[in-house]
Amino acid sequence: MIKFSLSLIYLSIIFLGFKNLFSEPEKPRLAPPGLTITNFAGPDITPSPACLAVAPTGEVFVGVDMIGSLGKDAGKGRILKLVDKNNDGKMDGHTDFADVDNPRGIIVQGDQVFVLHTTFSKETGKATGMNLVVFEDKDGDGKADGPEKPLIEHISNEKYIRERGTDHATNGIRMGIDGWIYISVGDFGFHDAIDRSGKKMTMLGGGIVRVRPDGTEMEVFTHGTRNVYDVAIDPYMNVFTRENTNDGGGWNVRFSHHIQSGEYGYPVLFQHFTDEIIPALADLGGGSGTGALFMNEPNWPAQYNNVPMMADWGRSMLYIHRVTADGPTFTQKDEEFIKLPQITDLDVDGSGRLYLSAWDGAGYSGSPDKGYIVRVVPTDWSYKAFPDVKKLSVKKLTDLLKSNSSVGRLAASQELVARNNKQATEVALKIAADQALPLDVRVAGIYTYAQLAKENATTELVALTKDNAVKEFALKALTDRKIYLANVPIEPFLQGLQDASPRVHAVSIIGLNRLGKVDEAAKVLLATKVPASFTAPAKGIEGPHATPNSAIILPHLAVRALVSLQATDAMVAAIKTENADLALWALRYMHNAKAVNGLIDNYKTAQDEKLKKQILITLARLYKEEIAYDASWWWGTRPDSHGPYFKAVTWSESPVIEKFLKEEALKQGASGKQFFVDLNERNRMDIAEFAVEEKVAAVEEPKIDLEKIKNQKGQVGKSSIEDVLLAINKLQGNPVKGRTIFNNQGCIACHSLNKTDKMKGPFMGQIGSIMNREQIAESILKPNASISQGFASVMITAKGDKTYMGFVQEETAAKVVLRNIAGEVFTIKAGDILSRKELETSMMPEGLANSLSYEELASLVSFLSEQKK
Repeated sequence: MIKFSLSLIYLSIIFLGFKNLFSEPEKPRLAPPGLTITNFAGPDITPSPACLAVAPTGEVFVGVDMIGSLGKDAGKGRILKLVDKNNDGKMDGHTDFADVDNPRGIIVQGDQVFVLHTTFSKETGKATGMNLVVFEDKDGDGKADGPEKPLIEHISNEKYIRERGTDHATNGIRMGIDGWIYISVGDFGFHDAIDRSGKKMTMLGGGIVRVRPDGTEMEVFTHGTRNVYDVAIDPYMNVFTRENTNDGGGWNVRFSHHIQSGEYGYPVLFQHFTDEIIPALADLGGGSGTGALFMNEPNWPAQYNNVPMMADWGRSMLYIHRVTADGPTFTQKDEEFIKLPQITDLDVDGSGRLYLSAWDGAGYSGSPDKGYIVRVVPTDWSYKAFPDVKKLSVKKLTDLLKSNSSVGRLAASQELVARNNKQATEVALKIAADQALPLDVRVAGIYTYAQLAKENATTELVALTKDNAVKEFALKALTDRKIYLANVPIEPFLQGLQDASPRVHAVSIIGLNRLGKVDEAAKVLLATKVPASFTAPAKGIEGPHATPNSAIILPHLAVRALVSLQATDAMVAAIKTENADLALWALRYMHNAKAVNGLIDNYKTAQDEKLKKQILITLARLYKEEIAYDASWWWGTRPDSHGPYFKAVTWSESPVIEKFLKEEALKQGASGKQFFVDLNERNRMDIAEFAVEEKVAAVEEPKIDLEKIKNQKGQVGKSSIEDVLLAINKLQGNPVKGRTIFNNQGCIACHSLNKTDKMKGPFMGQIGSIMNREQIAESILKPNASISQGFASVMITAKGDKTYMGFVQEETAAKVVLRNIAGEVFTIKAGDILSRKELETSMMPEGLANSLSYEELASLVSFLSEQKK
């Protein structure tokens, strides 16, 4: 579906297991111990379900997406409302709630339904971007009362949604107890997204954006991820994602803890500049993260509760991530939980019913015959009606806000906020201040009170910062909304920097960033200690971008704050102090004359050779900057990840830097030249005097005649695909023999097995961790059934009346490297490209296995299934 797959088509053999899921849903062997799975709705009602959300009262809203991730035609999507009147786990009725194209996220709160979806022009029929909208159903008839009301418009890249579809567009949405809607932005990014206040914002690449439910105060929460599809948010506003990157060419999944203002590095920092990013908590191998949920419901078994649950479409698995606090962040341990074919999303209602949606092989453009919804409940579950919060008294809402259910607390909080009266405000503050209540309840009280009291909340929130149990959350609430900062004092945040809790320290840094008081904040932020782990990777070595590093969080946040505050003067003044490391780190991003001149002046008077070297490194980093993003380009599925910029350009101070570096290189003579050569290469300055001719060893590629191979007829070629698959299911094969077949059948021409090898087509070194044997066999026999992302055939026409066809092996701002099926490689200058079109066929021809016997194909499949690097 969605962002990643390696020809994932589910076979009739696989379906046998899932038929049992529906015909005999109560068998414990089909679900984790202590849970029961039932078929809630099938493809006759919910084909191609891209997303879902559940009202606290149990109504299930499903986003049907018959466009899929690569389709282009409008009029194929809708939001359905499903109901289970007798609570037996099967849908009893449904209504068409609203028609929308490419629904990618849904939130249900009261009579409002928030939807993120692609928009199309009625005149041209072409995509015009993506909007976050809200529908209302005040009469409760299961249909939207009227047209959608846009909250944010153009929150994705119109050009590439038109050209490619939504595979890297903006995706899931979820509301936190703080009342913000958190939006998962794929690495299409967006240009001039506009919220209801008229605020415009541009973001190069992916990350998380948030906005208030009325469509105002839009802001970037974190940046630097590839394809975040959804977020899991715990009761304490910890945000977790399962996103993927293209490191090693294998689209590895990374599990991340998102800390406000953090930079996560994709695609230009996460390999060679990992000292500058917040690393992911784990690299989990190949896959594709989709829906996410933090499960926090009282009637769920303890072993499945209070955990992020993360769907992985590529692995057809819902995972649980066990997170353990580690300073201001976490460590994690993941485990398989519920298997579901191409799972897309999940959500839970106030009675503890968990719903999962399965894409189930619906392909990249949707299918009317594939996709379904299942319900999962504890085996001892019994229905307990969730109340209509609009009909509850304030006392009953207070009880619900005190409950141990995340769904209940959020519903109560939002209803109290909607009532917006003195009684609701007093109740929320009382809960926030009650030291006898559980922490998650008090946190819900703090955020509810902050939303109700607005600018008048300051005095009480400051008082709560003196309570160690809730200090972190009171500090966060104080600066959570920039429109209410006028009377927020800086002192609690300065005190927070001295707190023993690293979490309090972290939110204090974030708060100082948001307060914007540069003179008061800069000096204290500069004192943040930089750990020994702040080291750049060695030349040519990929850094630890998915290894937890709690020690880097505080200095990272301090640097982000200092850059946001534009504290150039303070950074320059600190270059020769004990805080030089943090100051120089921050100066890497300060593209202004004061920074450049300050660095050069300090260099000229510095005596410490190590410091002088660091100043040169910082100047080299400042030589270029990222071009202003205008949404006319995208870096593709296999971007150049060398860094530190993708489309680097010189700026006003580049000549000053170049002149100074050349002078210093001349002074150091031949013996010191290599340092400047390395700076030039690392930062891609393209200064001719520091350039050296790169000598690339010739690699002898295998010469394989694929046409000859595919035209041969053996046992496989003479049999139906069904007979082949049935045979393969019974034969183990010899993986040693399979390696020889991999070479002889031409697989090696387009596929690498080791990450150290030059990446060609889809990486096979971890295929066994993503696909089972049947899926691997299917992808060999039917390569066009589902084309691996990034490896569709591309047709490029270029200047000089030249035409090229192949898949993109590498792409930078300056060039596209194309590889054809014969293994020939072509480098095409970006400026020479006249047109580029992605075709609907795989580069891999059908019939490459035709000459094989069943035993030989089984051996090839066995060999590939063992590739789990």
